[in-house]
Amino acid sequence: MGEAEEFEELRPLLFSIAYRILGSVGEAEDAVQETWLRFAGSATRPASARAFLSTTVTRISIDVLRSARVRREAYVGPWFPEPLLNDPYQDPARAAELADSVSMAALVLLERLSPLERAVFVLREVFAFGFDEVAAAVGRSEPACRQLLVRARRHMEAGRPRFEADRRERRELATRFFDALREGDVGGLRELLAADAQLTGDGGGRTPQLARAVTGAWNVARLLGVVFPWLPRVGVRFEPAEVNGEPGAVFRDRAGRVLQAMVLQVREGRVQHIRVVINPDKLGHLGPVADAWAIHREVRRARREARR
Repeated sequence: MGEAEEFEELRPLLFSIAYRILGSVGEAEDAVQETWLRFAGSATRPASARAFLSTTVTRISIDVLRSARVRREAYVGPWFPEPLLNDPYQDPARAAELADSVSMAALVLLERLSPLERAVFVLREVFAFGFDEVAAAVGRSEPACRQLLVRARRHMEAGRPRFEADRRERRELATRFFDALREGDVGGLRELLAADAQLTGDGGGRTPQLARAVTGAWNVARLLGVVFPWLPRVGVRFEPAEVNGEPGAVFRDRAGRVLQAMVLQVREGRVQHIRVVINPDKLGHLGPVADAWAIHREVRRARREARR
């Protein structure tokens, strides 16, 4: 097998590692591309292409994450990872586990970790690399990696919900939620939300986003029931989809351009957290991006005309 064939066979794994470390589709793709350039430009062929490539993409991702931390600290509003519709790394035996590790909730928790902790956690906990492989990838000793993993697990476990819904329950609840959302059924939405449900938007200061998180079943249901029924009137439609391994939807304008991605976090039979990614910089990989400000103006105009 030639270098190109070996690389292409491992590309899904490399992207999946990089995305979980970085939380960015674009940065993960760039890391994978840089990994290929280093692989193709290597004077000697490594004994193990998998070891060389996974080490290279991990180290590149760690460096990128360190520089990204400065930008994220200055980010306007909540920071969410770029929505991912399909994780290319396929392992049927671990499909549910891999999906959970790429969820918005998990990636937000990973933001609490240092770049090294994050890389060690991803390689060991998600992809089951041996400690010798992890140590080689991050450039630390095995005992040091074990300590990094202990700290990472402690942070992750402290933030994880105590009860996780199974995948079938998530899908069924999401179907009911989006049916109620489509109909503007405030009462129906409220029944599906946890008492302390939260709605948070990530616009990065680039869009008419929520000024702050909305908390409480009644407040969230009322906002959704008031705002979303107006979107179809200006040509916005949404398609339910699995986003980052969780139930969600992608909203598009009348020309099919992406307006936003919505993700539902389900716990104990209720929707606990609704995350909406509307920052145009995070949506380009899903297709042409809509003008959120133009749609906002259209909605306001439609509401004014309806009151006349």
